[in-house]
Amino acid sequence: MECIASVEQLRLKFPGKETLLFKDLSLSFKKGEKVLLIGPSGCGKSTLLQVLSGLIPHSVDIPMKAKHIRVPDNWGYVFQDPDSQFCMPFVDEEIAFVLENISVPREQMPERIEGLLRAVNLQVPPHTNIHTLSGGMKQRLALASVLALEPDVLFLDEPTAMIDDEGTEMIWRTVKQIAYDKTVIIVEHKIEHVLDFVDRIILFNDAGEIVADGEASTIFHNYKEVIASQGVWYPRIWDDYKKKKKVRRHSSEQREVICLENFQGYRNKEVKIRVNTARVHEGEWIAVTGKNGAGKSTLLHALMKLIPTDGEYKVYGNRLEQTKQLARRIAFVFQNPEFQFVTNSVWEEMAYSLRLEKRTEQEIASEVERLLKMFHLEEQKKQHPYQLSMGQKRRLSVAASIISGQKVFLLDEPTFGQDAKNTFALLELFESYREKGAAIIMVTHDEQIVKHFATRRWIIENGQLVRDEPVMPETKKALSVQGGSSREMGYSLS
Repeated sequence: MECIASVEQLRLKFPGKETLLFKDLSLSFKKGEKVLLIGPSGCGKSTLLQVLSGLIPHSVDIPMKAKHIRVPDNWGYVFQDPDSQFCMPFVDEEIAFVLENISVPREQMPERIEGLLRAVNLQVPPHTNIHTLSGGMKQRLALASVLALEPDVLFLDEPTAMIDDEGTEMIWRTVKQIAYDKTVIIVEHKIEHVLDFVDRIILFNDAGEIVADGEASTIFHNYKEVIASQGVWYPRIWDDYKKKKKVRRHSSEQREVICLENFQGYRNKEVKIRVNTARVHEGEWIAVTGKNGAGKSTLLHALMKLIPTDGEYKVYGNRLEQTKQLARRIAFVFQNPEFQFVTNSVWEEMAYSLRLEKRTEQEIASEVERLLKMFHLEEQKKQHPYQLSMGQKRRLSVAASIISGQKVFLLDEPTFGQDAKNTFALLELFESYREKGAAIIMVTHDEQIVKHFATRRWIIENGQLVRDEPVMPETKKALSVQGGSSREMGYSLS
């Protein structure tokens, strides 16, 4: 069968990193193959896709050499971070830009655009500002614009990382229908959605070396122990984790942390999030769930005063009107980690908040080194934050946010882009803070996280907090926001 993409004896090294990422890596892909790349965060999966597509070194200047590279003639690429690939300000203009480049007549464009938006279930008016879309909506648009190219080869780098379960299933169903005769090379942590689609799996270790390369039906069976030791997602991993998960301990603290009454958040003078009444107490882990675009991230932005708000909002009984005041009490992690990076190295990013607190350099160095080790970022400390993998960027954003010791966490999908090892490590770290009395409000699409870690769930629909319910067996009746909180009803949550 014809080879459509390949690399021979690839060597690559990121500036600021002392070791090579790939050492004489050789791989080839046949026309029509469906290949899944798996491995721990930072092992080079996304980088390899960029090399195979020619983005490295032609668009992204990274020192590398190879004996030979074959780049496909007609390819499309969906990035982990959808903002990385948008060229135009509006949804229809973004897709029209692609159609112009493949010489589609102007009169045919509106129908093509609407068809592509339907294919990825992006339910917005075509002339919508991309800036107003949620992360999941942006991922849908990125896929639609790539499908518009009608490429022979699709490079998909976690195309559903920020999309809810229902949307993820729909997106992969669309890809399977459209790309049945195409070559597809995939990086994806939600492997259960692609196992029936891929015919080949390549397993990397944390040094970027190939551990296994074979038929999809055999890799997880023959290499399960290796996969588990590398911290890679595999089928039914949550069942295995549940068997060894420690029993949760209740926090002894019950002090009220956040009080909301008739609280609203605005964008362009329009109400985008509304909370009639809600309370958050120390020792609670609240999972914020809802469909893409419902207003989950907007709620966190309002709580951090990153958008205009009104109504009653108290933190530890005090009204705090400025983001700077809130930052002393609340650690905030953006959905897109790049939004919060302000320095030129991982080490300096970690030290930034401590310097604002006038800590001594000795104190700063000690705390930064401790957290670098905790978050598995020691080898990346000299790198620019933008050079990290998405999983590493996410860990850095979390570490830099909590380094000042705040007791309230606002977390916007902090586990997306993470391998299994780092996902569980992050969740257990948050749990250790919760047990000591911290309050956690976390946006997530992962029902396993809700089931195993949350104590309560806030459900957001159409820009409003509509339900506040305990996380417990379904025999317990869920509470509506208007009907009172779980604490008032006397439920004991674990």
